[in-house]
Amino acid sequence: MLGRRFGTMTLSQIITSYVMLVIAATIDAASVNIFFAPFKIAPGGVTGVAVILNHLDARLPIGLLILLGNIPIQILGYRMLGGWRIVVRTIFYVFLYSLLVEFLKPYTANVEVGTNVLLNSIFGGILGGIAGGLVLRAGGTQGGTSTLGRILQQQFGMPLSTTSLYTDTAVIVLAGLVFGWEGALYAIVALFVGGATADYVLEGPSVIRIATIITDKPDEISELVLDAMGRGVTAWQGKGMFTEQSHTVLFITVSRAQVSNLRRLVHLADPDAFMVIGQGHVAYGEGFRRIKD
Repeated sequence: MLGRRFGTMTLSQIITSYVMLVIAATIDAASVNIFFAPFKIAPGGVTGVAVILNHLDARLPIGLLILLGNIPIQILGYRMLGGWRIVVRTIFYVFLYSLLVEFLKPYTANVEVGTNVLLNSIFGGILGGIAGGLVLRAGGTQGGTSTLGRILQQQFGMPLSTTSLYTDTAVIVLAGLVFGWEGALYAIVALFVGGATADYVLEGPSVIRIATIITDKPDEISELVLDAMGRGVTAWQGKGMFTEQSHTVLFITVSRAQVSNLRRLVHLADPDAFMVIGQGHVAYGEGFRRIKD
């Protein structure tokens, strides 16, 4: 029964995605109550606006403000992003997150985390980033400016990183006006740490390295790499535009621990080879991770 498909997902995958959303909403709500709101840190987005408004008038519950602020944004997302199928997980997440912010408040009120605002902005950003990464892995967004960012991306072809910069900058400026510019700097720290953490959760640690090698001895290098390291090698022909000479370009993916060995083998086979090593997050296929259904 769990293997039954609903569109492109099985029932077990759908259940897993909603469990991830519940976990993410709990973590996100805890980060607001423990790290952000008590120390006047506005972590961007609708949550940041809610923290600011709650500071101006404590009678306004943060959870309710988050929910009310997301209603017009999600209606806009429904109309401009392709219907409920696109925003249903986001709506579920926002509703649960808003409730948990208020529900968890009595349980987090007595949690002591110290008074260092910088540390609180860092660890609040880490928790928010973990939540954000889980939400993205589940196929949703955290709502608010994340949904606005997707709308701007679709309508104007802007990168998500750029749209997030535009939407969150306005909240940070507002935080600076209300909490002072030092408070705005702490908000930037929380945003940066949260974004880096979300990328880590979404893509995993950078454990692979990608080597591009330009050489006139491709067979010698390939033979050493295949025999000594057991890694595949892809080759194609290239031409130096300055010298107009033809060379072979090799493409090799290795683990981080194999970089030194690869460098030694390439130098052994062709001391004149030109090699560039870049970072990658994950590789799927033979010798690396299996592509999951």
